[in-house]
Amino acid sequence: MSKKNKKTVWICIIVCILLAIIPVVMLQGAEFGGSDDAGSEMISEIDPNYQPWYTPVLEQLIGGEMPGELESLLFCVQTGIGCSIIFYFLGRFVERKKLGREDNSEVL
Repeated sequence: MSKKNKKTVWICIIVCILLAIIPVVMLQGAEFGGSDDAGSEMISEIDPNYQPWYTPVLEQLIGGEMPGELESLLFCVQTGIGCSIIFYFLGRFVERKKLGREDNSEVL
């Protein structure tokens, strides 16, 4: 890897770290809530007597509400699977393009 590429990589790493740290530092004491919580609060404001017409399948299986850590774990696993599928196909397309160029250069 050339010095220019190393410098670019380090700059990108530093920018990514700053993008992760700056919002946390700047928003000291802020409360981060998900869209599910915001939706539940809005529904309870509109109709305090509202009762959900379904129960999530996993909550039925375990007999209660899932702990937040388990929800986060399942979300991360789902994200990992989705990213793996997307990047697998992106890699295949790039490799196919490279192989196509090599095959064409042999013909000429």
